[in-house]
Amino acid sequence: MKITNETKVGILATVAIAVLVIGYSFLKGNDVFSSEQEFYASYDNVEGLVVSNPVFVNGYQIGRVSKLSLVESGQIVAQLKINPDYQIPINTIARLESTSLLGGKAIVFDIGNSKQYAENGDTLQANIQQNLMQQVKPVQEKAEAMVGRLDSILTSLNNTINPEFQQNFNKSFASIANILRTLEATTQKVDGMVGSQSNRLTAIFANLESVSANFKNNNAKVTGIMSNLENITDQVARSNFEQTIRNADKAVADMQIAINKVNNGEGSIGKLVNDDSLYNNLNNAAKNLDNLMIDLKAHPKRYVSFSVFGGKKD
Repeated sequence: MKITNETKVGILATVAIAVLVIGYSFLKGNDVFSSEQEFYASYDNVEGLVVSNPVFVNGYQIGRVSKLSLVESGQIVAQLKINPDYQIPINTIARLESTSLLGGKAIVFDIGNSKQYAENGDTLQANIQQNLMQQVKPVQEKAEAMVGRLDSILTSLNNTINPEFQQNFNKSFASIANILRTLEATTQKVDGMVGSQSNRLTAIFANLESVSANFKNNNAKVTGIMSNLENITDQVARSNFEQTIRNADKAVADMQIAINKVNNGEGSIGKLVNDDSLYNNLNNAAKNLDNLMIDLKAHPKRYVSFSVFGGKKD
């Protein structure tokens, strides 16, 4: 059977209309090929939210916004189509959240911990998070206030600084610049001197390296010499100390012998210490001298006589 051109045009038009309807429905957020769960959430303001915006859970899309309706109370009810593979706890919160600085919006599910799950057609709790611009605005205001204060401080400081201070400040910077230039010139001179004396420095370092190598090669000999010196020093110190101890012991022994002799009455000191006769004689002599002085005071004429005319008195 031959198909006429009119029939072909009719079939093509029907397919085109069907594709157009399905595409339009899909763009509106309706999936005509699968049965999805429907949930609802009410918001006071849905600025930026449009049909087909995604529904996320922890950044993973599980559905989309299929319809927005304005009710008598002034709230906007969003119809959400959710993949039937996911069960949503009844205490889940559908939060309206900004996704970019340009105002893009999405519904983000804060999954609840309830063991009871929402059924098809239930209304979920809703919450609106401030968009990014609203969150940045307080920080912007603080920054603007801070910039204003800083500008005021700089203006006050500029008014406070007199021309003379500014001139001195400029002179100070000029002096610092001159010092830096002088330091740079000095550095260049030192660099030139080091470059001109590089051969001598190389020779000196070579000699030092040679001396160090000699010390390294003769390390055993140097160690032996130091050990010998240490032994000699120890022997000298030990011998002097031992001789001193022996001399001290001998001196103590001689002193002990002398003390024993004194205690035994030997020698002059021993006799003076142990014999009481010297003490008695000295004591008697002192008494006689005392008696003589007393008698001299009492009878001076017995011992001294003189005459005014030089004559001797009988």
